[in-house]
Amino acid sequence: MIEAVMLWNEPNNLSHWDFEIDKDWGIYAEMTKLASKAITAERPKLPKVLGGISPIDPNFIINMRAQGVLEAVNIVAVHGFPLDWNHWQIHEWPDKLREIQAVSEIPVWVSEVGVSSFGAEEVQEWGLQRSMELLLGRTQRLHWYSLYDLPKAWPATTRHREAEGSSYYRHFYMGLLREDGTAKRALRHFAKYTPDAGLCQWIHFEDHRLDDVVRWMRKLNVKKIRTGISWADSCRPNAEAWFDRQMKVLEPFEVTLTLCFTPEDCGIRPHYTSPPQRTEEFADFCAGVVRRYA
Repeated sequence: MIEAVMLWNEPNNLSHWDFEIDKDWGIYAEMTKLASKAITAERPKLPKVLGGISPIDPNFIINMRAQGVLEAVNIVAVHGFPLDWNHWQIHEWPDKLREIQAVSEIPVWVSEVGVSSFGAEEVQEWGLQRSMELLLGRTQRLHWYSLYDLPKAWPATTRHREAEGSSYYRHFYMGLLREDGTAKRALRHFAKYTPDAGLCQWIHFEDHRLDDVVRWMRKLNVKKIRTGISWADSCRPNAEAWFDRQMKVLEPFEVTLTLCFTPEDCGIRPHYTSPPQRTEEFADFCAGVVRRYA
């Protein structure tokens, strides 16, 4: 079942939202409010989550509150990777949560937390255990990123790619399982934290791993998953059939469904991170997804 809908992913991150176009996030704010209204018209009680923020920045939440966005959503979400990308230490996690809780009157979820095995699997193993110690009980939802490594033949979702140096390549080592499905050291600990801890696993368009993802979630006693449906992918041939299959196999789980990424012909720029030319088109997309799958 769909537990909640998340409106975009990391909107305060240049890799996911082009704020060179939308410098004060005014377009994002309008788009989110329109999408929230459209979702509420379809399913009044379905929770709406502000796109998980990365970096964890209370000023962004203050901005959203000033633009009326927090009145349109039920939950704020944060993403944190202190052992890989963030400029703070892992033991600061409770402080980072409190920073956002202090400027938001609504619940704060951790919709992505993870540690890569880029340097060593032992680092990921320790990081998983320490993250769970610091976060479980402090947030209503925690989604570990991720179950599978990103296949090396696929590009990571970032605007800068190899120009980021080692930061780019860490994207490919975030899983508890390697690309070939074999287990890393951290996997043996994960079931200690389920079902309280969920997973964030992106199901890519026509992802060959879909059935294996479901099999592993059952094996690990995972009840909650965060994944997404891409607006950009909805323009592909056979998109509806693929989305139907994806959502059918995920029915037994509590799904936080992220809706994001602009089709090239709908953006102010022809790029998936671009604000749309017409914000109501994103709202229409969200309403259609909720109508079909919620």
